Amino acid sequence: MESLEEIETARSTPPPRGAYTPAELERLGRERPQAFKTIWVELGFCFSLLGSMFVVEYFVSGFNVLLPSLSEALHIPSQAETWPASVFSLVTGAFLLPAGRLADIFGGYTVFTVGLTWFVVWSFIAGFSQNYIMLIFCRALQGLGPAAFLPSGIMLLGSIYRPGPRKNLVFSLYGAFAPIGFFAGIFFAGLAAQTLTWEWYFYIGTIMLAIVTVASVLCIPRHTIEAHKIPPKMDWWGTCTIVPGLVLVVYAITDGSHAPNGWVTPYIPVAFVLGWIFLGIFVYLEGWVVEQPLLPGDMLCVKGMKALTVALFLQYGVFGIFLFYASFYIEEVLHAGPLLTSAWFAPMCIGGLILATVGGFVLHLLPGRILLLVSGLSFVISVMLFAILPNNPNYWRYIFPAMICATLGIDITYNVSNIFITTSLPKARQGLAGAFINSILFVGISFFLGLADLAVTMTADRGKKESYKVAFQMSIALAGTALLIMFVGVKIGKAKSELTIDEKEELERELTRRKSGVDVSSPP
Repeated sequence: MESLEEIETARSTPPPRGAYTPAELERLGRERPQAFKTIWVELGFCFSLLGSMFVVEYFVSGFNVLLPSLSEALHIPSQAETWPASVFSLVTGAFLLPAGRLADIFGGYTVFTVGLTWFVVWSFIAGFSQNYIMLIFCRALQGLGPAAFLPSGIMLLGSIYRPGPRKNLVFSLYGAFAPIGFFAGIFFAGLAAQTLTWEWYFYIGTIMLAIVTVASVLCIPRHTIEAHKIPPKMDWWGTCTIVPGLVLVVYAITDGSHAPNGWVTPYIPVAFVLGWIFLGIFVYLEGWVVEQPLLPGDMLCVKGMKALTVALFLQYGVFGIFLFYASFYIEEVLHAGPLLTSAWFAPMCIGGLILATVGGFVLHLLPGRILLLVSGLSFVISVMLFAILPNNPNYWRYIFPAMICATLGIDITYNVSNIFITTSLPKARQGLAGAFINSILFVGISFFLGLADLAVTMTADRGKKESYKVAFQMSIALAGTALLIMFVGVKIGKAKSELTIDEKEELERELTRRKSGVDVSSPP
């Protein structure tokens, strides 16, 4: 039993810095961050971040619906149709890690607004494309914009909001605007293809981008550069190996099936081998040579991170295949017009809104592992329904539940993984967190879309219906593998109000100083 003197000493000792009661943590997790002077500034900030996700999905999804009209207008050969669709995601994915480092160096506000401005310019120019070469060039340069503002957007969200219900709600809305932008892209692409001209798809997107850019300049906090123990530097060696490595590997996979002599065309195996050599050099440099690597190895030491990374890579690839081949299947096999196609994709938009509303209030109540298993199963069902689609399918029996499962899969996975990764890293690494999250997304889409295109091309003699189903069958295997990895290797708890990583480290240092008898009244 403690003596009276020990009890009095404990009462007179101030609590460690960074220590909060559960009630205080819950309050901090719900209140408006100090970075926003008023609720209106916070709403403007959220509009900017959510709008940035909206326009990215607009230019990803709608382009697939517009592609048949574009192919006719710009005389795109069939062997080159995949490139205008995939080059955007490929460039975005290849430059995300370098852009994340730039966000850590220059701050989220600067990189975010510059990326949006760049996106506005090249989206507008794309509307004036005279041939498919110019279109591919514009789409590639468009990809540099999201490469800049996606990681810096995650950085802003992760560093401004504390772990808790408010952060969960904002991240849920951020993820929900992906299917909303996806539907808007399909709708306006269908409208442009059927009643206007294809150029208006890019002009409408440019107008929406310009509005988001203005809101970003006005509402995003300027002072977002975090204090670093060691000032961050650009990893040029890593940049010069990861970018060509990703581009060459995905190029070889995507173009291999369309080259004059297939994979035996000399430049295809050369590009494939060179790409893997660059990626091998990147891994060596990042692990043993570079002082400040783009992708620090200790990041993957977070419990469950490796398994989560592999599973996400597979699932995002499945989602990319679903988006691309579902739209083509509906238009070219089921012979639905562009506007009817957009109507059939509407459940993804509505489902995203519902999930955002519900998810923001339950993410801190349900274990993340359970949510990830639900989303993993949804991925499997979404592609399985298209793989078994009969000749004259009933929309409500097959396509509607497939759309619902697709939005369940991507929304839950994206939200839970975003919150887990940003909460597991300190503020000084939020740019890295944003780059890492989106690299998995865009590289996964580009890589597996290339593999699916190879499978579809090799089975083209079966007809479009059966060759497209090969892509869905491949996706079932990928989604099933990802679900198994999630079940075995990923254990994420509830996204509840708690200390940030920085506060936990400060609390540990404080407790260590107390135990060692250091005077805690003096500044650190």
